[in-house]
Amino acid sequence: MKLIVAVHVDGAQATAAAVAFEAWDAAEATKTYVCRIAHVEKAVRGELDLRELPCVMQLLREHGLAPELVLFEGFVHLDADETPGLGQHLHQALGGKVPVVGVSKRGLPGLSAQFEVMREDEAPPLFVTCAGIDIGAAKARLRGMHGRKRVPTLMKLAARLAKNQD
Repeated sequence: MKLIVAVHVDGAQATAAAVAFEAWDAAEATKTYVCRIAHVEKAVRGELDLRELPCVMQLLREHGLAPELVLFEGFVHLDADETPGLGQHLHQALGGKVPVVGVSKRGLPGLSAQFEVMREDEAPPLFVTCAGIDIGAAKARLRGMHGRKRVPTLMKLAARLAKNQD
């Protein structure tokens, strides 16, 4: 099973959500999971914000999940030099065995056009970074995900679940 994970931090608490799916073009989740986290540390100014990492790990442990791939909104690498982002830390926390794909609606200064994916003609591109999977394969799979809008349907569902909107 593949998982899309999302974390919503609200003050000192957070909600982590996961949407399980099998086929990349799936319109509906196979199953959904939610985990409430009672305490989240404050972000440290000037440092990479890794507050979501323990939340995702707790979600995986709490529900006994062993995904074949994890997709999330964010960055695996922060630039073309592969400066580690949240996704690289997640990949390492999973023993380097589970591919991690990060998708963002905004770019970063160090990311070139090779990280861009167009899902609809007139919308701005999405930015894809990954670990444990080829960038070309990750982009092709993201491009083929269900949904006619810029952000795939199941990614929107994961974000809504994390924000308690479903």
